[in-house]
Formats: sequence, structure tokens, C-alpha cells
Amino acid sequence: MAVGEFDLIRRYFQHPLAQAGARAGVRLGNGDDCALLQPAPGQVLAVSTDMLVQGRHFFPDVAPRALGHKALAVNLSDLAAMGARPLAFTLALALPQIDEAWVQEFATGLLELADAHGCALVGGDTCAGPLNLCLTVFGELPPEQALRRSAAQPGDELYVSGHLGQARLALEALRGRWPLPAAALQRCRQRLEWPQPRVALGLALRGQAHAAIDLSDGLLADLGHVLRASGVAAQMDVPALLASAAVGPELRALALLEPALALTCLLAGGDDYELLFTAPVAARAAVERAGQEAGVALSRIGRIVAMADAGPPCRLVDAQGRPYTLPPGVELAGFDHFA
Repeated sequence: MAVGEFDLIRRYFQHPLAQAGARAGVRLGNGDDCALLQPAPGQVLAVSTDMLVQGRHFFPDVAPRALGHKALAVNLSDLAAMGARPLAFTLALALPQIDEAWVQEFATGLLELADAHGCALVGGDTCAGPLNLCLTVFGELPPEQALRRSAAQPGDELYVSGHLGQARLALEALRGRWPLPAAALQRCRQRLEWPQPRVALGLALRGQAHAAIDLSDGLLADLGHVLRASGVAAQMDVPALLASAAVGPELRALALLEPALALTCLLAGGDDYELLFTAPVAARAAVERAGQEAGVALSRIGRIVAMADAGPPCRLVDAQGRPYTLPPGVELAGFDHFA
């Protein structure tokens, strides 16, 4: 017997966390016309939506379990950047056909990450069509502690979490632009297909950081969003970045052979889903503790300065503050969904 829309939902997307009383803040989960969410007293809802389209955001042969994980991870990363605690999410899923084995694996990857972060699947929609995933995620936080893009201040130090550029390097290897040994490709592909949202870090930075953003489109592109929203500029210390924990072993090895490609991955890679944030100098010790509590390495890579009358919003400089000359061939444009 063919599986229909509602059978599909009942079999694979009935989430125990969405049942009444299973998750604080979820008054009514999926199965009705609307879900009912109620944040804790003194909290507001943080809401974000991300869409993943086959051929644009993922390869057709990606493992469905990895795709389920990433579909939720990129949304949770937005909550992390705001400093919000995950509460619930909805899923709109278009499928070319119902392949129950594929759906089972997809749902497993999706709901394993949901369970890990206490984020209840409370509704959505399914239909036939080209493979497309659209999730809306809801979190909660005290409004005065939100890590808004518009809150960076001159004098703030500029930080990134984790390693950057590995996802872009995996993409270049899968496209045949740069060969990687099997073990290195596996590590980089893990970062591309199984990103880990820095929710714990976002929560630990509340009250310490000023502004934050998650790195989805590339370091320089996403920093540009913060600078424009805050009306400030930045100086990025490229030697400090290259010497920091932000550069994993694959990028460090690549920098010796193809420095232009390594810097392209590092500065414009995209799909990192790490946090870029600013914090005052006085908070340096607290920021370091936040990284330790969250179990993620932090790298200090520059500072926020007042907006100049002319020149780029972000200046690439050396340790002495002089302009840094990039090698020929570095691509600095971030990811554009319509390019």
C-alpha cells in the first residue's frame, strides 16, 4: 500500500518532545492547525528560517541522515548567534517521491540533533516536488541579552570560534579543483555535511559579547553584515588569523602549497557555521571562560574601529597595522544564493 502524506508524518515525524508537557514552552505540538508555544516568563521568542535546495545547498548524493542533521543545524546556528536557547521548530519538506528508507534516515539525523538540543518538532508540511527543505526554528532568551548584529562598538575585539575553511575545502575537493588525501577529505566533508551549531557558546556569551553572527556565507561577507548594521569598521589581523586555532591542519598544509586557495577558503569559504562575535577588551577573560565552558576554541583575529570616511569597511592588516597584501588569485566574495 502506498504511503500518503499523513502516514509519512505519523511514521517519521511525530516527535516525542512535541507532546504536551514533554518540553517546557511547548503547549501544543504537531497534529493540529497550529502549534502553541509559550516562552518562559521574561523571555522573548527568537525566530529564524532557512531553506536548503538540492543542487544549490547540497549534492544529490548526500547521505539523507547527514542532510537531516544539517537542515536543523544551520537553523540552530542562527539561534546560537543570537544567544537563544532552542525551543521548537517546524519542517516543510518537498519530496520527488516517497522513499521510506530515505525518509527514515533523514528523520533520524534530524531528530537526533533535535533531541540533543531539546528542540521539539511541532509542525510543518509535506508535498510532492523537487527536493527542498525549509525549517523555521524558535528559541527563547531575555531580550536585553540578545547578541544583535547592530551592537558592535569601536574598541571591541573580534573573535571566531572553531576551525574555518574546511567546508569550502571539501567543496573544492569534491568539485575536482584540489585533491585531498582520503582521510583529510573525510574530515573536511564532515564539517561540510555535519556542522555543529555553537548553541552552548552563544548562551555562554550572553552578557559578555556585544554582537554576533554565524558564519554561513564566508568570514568577510558575514563580518560585513555586522559592520553595516553597527555603523563601524574593522581591522582584521591576517597573520594572527593564520597562526590561530581557526586554521585547521588541512588549511595549514594547503597554505604551504596553494596560499591563494587557502586564503579563499579561510576568508570567503562559507558553510562553517561557527560564530563570529565582538566583545570589549575588559571581557577577554570572561570570553575565554565561555569558550572553555562550551568546549570550543576561540581565536582573536582583529578589532572594531570607528567608521572611516573612505576605504573598505574591513581592512586586512599585519601585526603592525599596515595593509596586508594578499597573494594573487584570492577570491573574497562570499556565497550569494542568486549568483
